[in-house]
Amino acid sequence: MIAKLIEATSGAKSPQNYKRLISKYAIYVVFIAMCVVMSILSPVFLTVANLLNVVTQMASIGLLALGVTIIIITRGIDLSSGSVLAVAAVASASMAQTLDWGMRMYPAMPELPVIVPILVALAVGALCGFINGALIAYTGIPPFIATLGMMIIARGAALLYSDGRPVSSLIDSYQWIGQGTIAGIPVPVIIFIVMAIVSYILLNYTRFGKYAYAIGGNETAAYVSGINVKKYKILVYTYAGLLAGIAALILSARINSGQPGLGVMYELDAIASATVGGVSHAGGIGTIQGTIIGTMIMGVLQNGLDLLNVSAYWQQVVKGLVIVVAVVFDMKRQKKSK
Repeated sequence: MIAKLIEATSGAKSPQNYKRLISKYAIYVVFIAMCVVMSILSPVFLTVANLLNVVTQMASIGLLALGVTIIIITRGIDLSSGSVLAVAAVASASMAQTLDWGMRMYPAMPELPVIVPILVALAVGALCGFINGALIAYTGIPPFIATLGMMIIARGAALLYSDGRPVSSLIDSYQWIGQGTIAGIPVPVIIFIVMAIVSYILLNYTRFGKYAYAIGGNETAAYVSGINVKKYKILVYTYAGLLAGIAALILSARINSGQPGLGVMYELDAIASATVGGVSHAGGIGTIQGTIIGTMIMGVLQNGLDLLNVSAYWQQVVKGLVIVVAVVFDMKRQKKSK
């Protein structure tokens, strides 16, 4: 990235070009500056263990942010991803309980192979996303309202299914998804990297991604051009739901429990990560790499404030200010581009 920045800077010949370069790479500069400042303020920050901890903690939110990124590019929004995570977590956890647990949801059910709860989590997440997309595409309900309804319904479904109690004592192979390592790298980090690559390819090298940008840029023009707008809206929301299902697997496996209260406010953290990463709420603009950096900025901010023993109340204030600044920056960028 730095090499590209230097190369691009050397080719800039006017103040306008310099401004474009600063705007393009500002997010990376902010991230590096934050890491430098935090490493000065806290010697613990730059240790491998702490950095892996930051990425592991942000893996679930990062997966939600990947889905939200594509949705926002189509000029939509998803307020339900945190609740979808919760209902997928309790459903999959109920299929992964050990036989010796006295409070099993299904006492007569034999111990199932780990692939079953994995498929359950993916199916529940994708189904919720499909319903979101179908409602938005075929009824004309604004994405804000449709996903707000799903947020409430999914949370209620998670509470009903689990009777408001945690679904605990999960089999070892399930816990490995959230607690295991491969060559010293936590499995959640590997899953996040794999899905980030998949999302990048989808968005940049497939018809799915090109149509998502086209719909977000001008939906009417996309429709007139022959794009099946309804179909691709459903696909976008279904993919986001699938990512929420994967996030549910990671989070429930990490804490060895599927809890109906999981993922509260995660949807806002995901939207914030995408926004800080440069995804425009005006639609048609945004990148997966920007969202990854945005997720890491939010993670570094959270971790840094924890290391500095900043009050949890002040942490909320700081995170809110960062989001507001990112939105103001995006609005100014949109105004200049018109």
